[in-house]
Amino acid sequence: MTDNANLYAHFRKHFPADLDTQLLLDADGRRVSYAAAEEVSARIANSLLQLGAEPGDRITVQVEKSIENLLLYLACLRAGLVYHPLNPAYKAAELTYFLGNAEPTIVICSRASLALMKNLLPANGVKAVLTLDADGSGTLMERAAGANTQVDVAQSDGKDMAALLYSSGTTGQPKGIVLSHDNLRKNAETLVNAWGFSASDRLLHMLPIYHAHGLFVGIGCVLMSGASLVWHSSFNDKAAIAALPYCTTMMGVPTFYTRLLANPDFGPECCANIRLFVSGSAPLLAETFVEFKTRTGHTILERYGMTETGMNTSNPLHGERRAGTVGPALPGVTARVVDAAGEPVADGETGDLQLKGPNVFAGYWRLPEKTAEDFTADGFFNTGDKATIDADGYVSIVGRAKDMVITGGLNVYPKEIELVIDDMTGVKESAVIGVPDGDFGEAVVAVIVPDDQSSAEKAPTAAEIIAYCKERLANFKVPKRVEIIDALPRNAMGKVQKNLLREEYS
Repeated sequence: MTDNANLYAHFRKHFPADLDTQLLLDADGRRVSYAAAEEVSARIANSLLQLGAEPGDRITVQVEKSIENLLLYLACLRAGLVYHPLNPAYKAAELTYFLGNAEPTIVICSRASLALMKNLLPANGVKAVLTLDADGSGTLMERAAGANTQVDVAQSDGKDMAALLYSSGTTGQPKGIVLSHDNLRKNAETLVNAWGFSASDRLLHMLPIYHAHGLFVGIGCVLMSGASLVWHSSFNDKAAIAALPYCTTMMGVPTFYTRLLANPDFGPECCANIRLFVSGSAPLLAETFVEFKTRTGHTILERYGMTETGMNTSNPLHGERRAGTVGPALPGVTARVVDAAGEPVADGETGDLQLKGPNVFAGYWRLPEKTAEDFTADGFFNTGDKATIDADGYVSIVGRAKDMVITGGLNVYPKEIELVIDDMTGVKESAVIGVPDGDFGEAVVAVIVPDDQSSAEKAPTAAEIIAYCKERLANFKVPKRVEIIDALPRNAMGKVQKNLLREEYS
């Protein structure tokens, strides 16, 4: 039998020789050893297999961040199952699509959402619905408690799907992103080397794990180096300041760093043991970069990645970290910037960023036409981002071709929100944009044209539009502000000029 490409098999090679070594310490003081993680994840894997799940089956997970959720992810890898995490903020309309498209064999949700989830399930295919709450209780762990502690790591080909994550589509229809064992393994190995991770590291983990940043980057670097985690359910600046002295690294979205800087208690004292701060998932403002260095003496390492690709570029661990750039391409990754005709542009010129490497996904779940559309004939992935690459190879992301909004490190595609708003009685059309926000990076703003200009009292109010969206969309997608105008600005071809709206409402 050839070497097993299963991601867990590769993690296991890097576990410390003494499995009683601590893997994780949570905010409540709960400690989990590598041995316990291996034992409990085996129990969960066996319980899922006993319910009829088979290698390649999707396990849909919509639960809060917890230690048990992390062990569930490892269990899915061990059993050759596909981990399909969903943001706990998703509402019924969103969940209906994900469940129908992913066609899971097992669904795991909180007890509070069990009745809703059962009501939304597709007619066929789901063999069990289990519960898992933030405190680790629920039927998932009840079943696992009686399961065997031994399970063979499923034999996986490197191209086999390890995880399925969805990115809301520009047309409003989410796309399933198929991530293979090789995609995740090779990216994690590259990052461990590029960022100098070792068994002596302790990562402050305050990111969500339904998102590639916290799930694949943070956890991948730790498990691929035998390091450990300080585990918090979410980000809190006071908790971060208290935890940082006991950590060596921290990964965060720019909002984490702006909130730390807003706290007067944050300074060089609590960062004395930190060797590396990493920022990603959204652009880091140059002023944040400079202020952080001035306040702490630490230079934040900014990198660039996507759900479809993992990490692509990174400022260097040793060398110049340039404000406003995401660094050169990582080893094994090729980045190029091309013009509208697909021809490479000169150093420093703006164009479309394309990527190629073992980290890049093979395609979208059951969307061969969309996959073909987003890859070039020579195998490069079209990111949809506008960028420059300077003579030293440093990449700068200068815009997004698809009008995506990044708020608090989460991607929001305007079309998805526009479709919801346009369906509302009294709305003729809408345009959703992102505007600068000191805390979240960007805030979602909806610009609305009522459908009956002659009867203003029939038009929905801004508060009504926001309330309508809250019922149908995850909270992070709901507009923070609504502007009501007579007509949207359009160019000669009739296309809405969102650049003008951004200028107007920024």
